[in-house]
Amino acid sequence: MEPPTFRDRRGLFFESYNHKTLEAVLGRSVGFVQDNHSVSHEGVLRGLHFQTGKHAQAKLVRVVRGEVLDVVVDLRRDSNTYRNVFRTILSESNRKMLFIPKGMAHGFLSLKDDSVFLYKCDEYYNKDAESGIIYNDPDLKIDWGFPENKIILSDKDMKLPKLKDLSI
Repeated sequence: MEPPTFRDRRGLFFESYNHKTLEAVLGRSVGFVQDNHSVSHEGVLRGLHFQTGKHAQAKLVRVVRGEVLDVVVDLRRDSNTYRNVFRTILSESNRKMLFIPKGMAHGFLSLKDDSVFLYKCDEYYNKDAESGIIYNDPDLKIDWGFPENKIILSDKDMKLPKLKDLSI
């Protein structure tokens, strides 16, 4: 989704969130309960993360400063896009927002220093329901478009399993 942007000599204005607009685009309502905010240096890769079971989260994500490569993997076994990978650039300049339904693994790679990434979730974070897939899973073959030796991961993300080793 790209919100209409209004520019004039002062700068620009756009609605970063409008419940009615999102409802019209999705064809249903989403009740967001938590907003998250992260700041990442260039090369930081966060993901691929998801919440399991009743704690699964739908998300609305966007970048307010910098630029990221956003990656989503469909983990819904009954979906005709199961295991498909979707990639897009989100940036402060394109102002794109991406809705990520429940049942998806999600990650992003910061392409610029101090990228600010915001996301709304429709369920609260639950530590016991957190899971993930290693970013370089050989079966998914995700092209992050970035030198692998320059990717910065958390200790937790370095230890994520391959998709084939998960029981989801």
